[in-house]
Amino acid sequence: MSQPTTTPAAAPARPRRQTEIGVVTSDKMNKTRRVEVETLVPHPKYGKLIRRRTVCHVHDENNQSHLGDQVEIMETRPLSKLKRWRLVRIVRQGAQQALAGEGEAATQQPA
Repeated sequence: MSQPTTTPAAAPARPRRQTEIGVVTSDKMNKTRRVEVETLVPHPKYGKLIRRRTVCHVHDENNQSHLGDQVEIMETRPLSKLKRWRLVRIVRQGAQQALAGEGEAATQQPA
């Protein structure tokens, strides 16, 4: 007897990738940023909230983020020995960018 033909089941949906928001602490590498993600965790005995930070090396394809920027990052496949995250978007420009823009405007004013 012939077996009924079945269509292959749809591949199970990939679980949602983890996203974090952190601050760029180093932009000296090409296409790589060092981002610190800060979290508050309660002390196991006393319950006081303690700041903990996680350092993530992030892939920034276009070198668009700079020191001090607040960025959103997403988990991804391993891209190198340390890089496991990629840049999603820049949430807020850092103080470095704002100060750099003011300096250029000040030098262009006619005296």
